[in-house]
Amino acid sequence: MQEVYEFLKNCGTYYLATVEGDQPRVRPFGTVDIFEGRLYIQTGKVKDVSKQLQANPKAEICAFAGGKWLRVAGRLVRDDRVEAKRHMLDSYPSLKNMYDAEDDNTEVLYFQDATATFSSFTEAPKTIKF
Repeated sequence: MQEVYEFLKNCGTYYLATVEGDQPRVRPFGTVDIFEGRLYIQTGKVKDVSKQLQANPKAEICAFAGGKWLRVAGRLVRDDRVEAKRHMLDSYPSLKNMYDAEDDNTEVLYFQDATATFSSFTEAPKTIKF
């Protein structure tokens, strides 16, 4: 999982895909954190992405850097603990002007039953499960 985290962190921007009914939805994200041995992302509960994940927690991330790409598929589970939110916000201090660990909007989610696949045009795929 550390390798997945480092790749996403180095990319800066990755793309998160969710589903709304039968329509895929994809948008750029930039937050990634490891807390208590789980890979987390962050958003706001008022956003459509949050509503989509609560209706269907299956999601996939895709990121590309240095001729390699990463896909992470799994279920995103909401963690409402203040400690998890605080850890994320401490990792991204610039978010503290929009989010607070104790507000009703800040949402952190961790991957459950995830499969990460590193690929490139020149190497065999590498899969990590967590």
